[in-house]
Amino acid sequence: MRSSNPVFSRRGFSRGDSGYAGFGAAPQAGAAAQGNPYAQPTNPYAQPTNPYATNPYAQGGPDLQQGYPQAPAQAPAGRMTMDDVVARTGITLGTVVVAAGAAWALSLPVGLGFAAGLVAMVLGLVQSFKAKPSPALILGYAVFEGLFLGVISQAYNNVAHGAPMQAVLGTMAVFAGVLIAYRTRIIRVDRRFTRFVIGAAIGFLLLMVANSLFAVFGGGDGLGFRSGGLGIAVGVVGVLLGAAFLALDFKQIEDGVRYGAPREESWLAAFGLTLSLVWIYTEILRIIAILNND
Repeated sequence: MRSSNPVFSRRGFSRGDSGYAGFGAAPQAGAAAQGNPYAQPTNPYAQPTNPYATNPYAQGGPDLQQGYPQAPAQAPAGRMTMDDVVARTGITLGTVVVAAGAAWALSLPVGLGFAAGLVAMVLGLVQSFKAKPSPALILGYAVFEGLFLGVISQAYNNVAHGAPMQAVLGTMAVFAGVLIAYRTRIIRVDRRFTRFVIGAAIGFLLLMVANSLFAVFGGGDGLGFRSGGLGIAVGVVGVLLGAAFLALDFKQIEDGVRYGAPREESWLAAFGLTLSLVWIYTEILRIIAILNND
């Protein structure tokens, strides 16, 4: 099954039945690494002349049986590292924040903000179908997504003063909590976890589409999934789904570093993290607005 999140549906980052889509099948206890494209005998990243050819996770060595292999001490030139991911994520999120601040300062109209949101969605879809990550597309997405967030944040701030800052703090707390839970293996990203998250996300999105259609054609709050107590419950589910996608992002990054993915893939990892954080922020923002209106 492929993810509904566009960044995870492209080559190298698909969440298939063979495991999490970091780079093919995630290392499973007692399982071989043949599902990972970076661990294939015919792949240049697994050739004997490459340092990663001696990696036990590309050879099915004894450490693979433990289920939690250690990353190589130092990646060769041209391979993705954690520093690459942190740097690209900082650039992408920084662009989102700067664009959002500009939209807020300029008090852009709501219509223009939603138009920017549509452009961001299109750029994200275009990136998802490209064979390789494009920094220009990803940063373009960040600019327009930031403009969208700046406009809706100002609108929510008018309804519930201080809501955007509270949502930012809430998003940071969720990120830190998921990272700690993932690193301590409280959250274990395996095939069952991945299938559950994808299925839940598809159901959630379909529900939101139905609610929007009822709101457009029937007026009011549609099915009521974005207001009152039911709206709060739906928002909490949305935050939990965003947190689950963050765990999948962390697994993607871990696999990319471990298997020696090309450095350019760090842009795609940054893109995925940005999508998940934006999702969480908007859901928390809605919850805060509902609580302030009750």
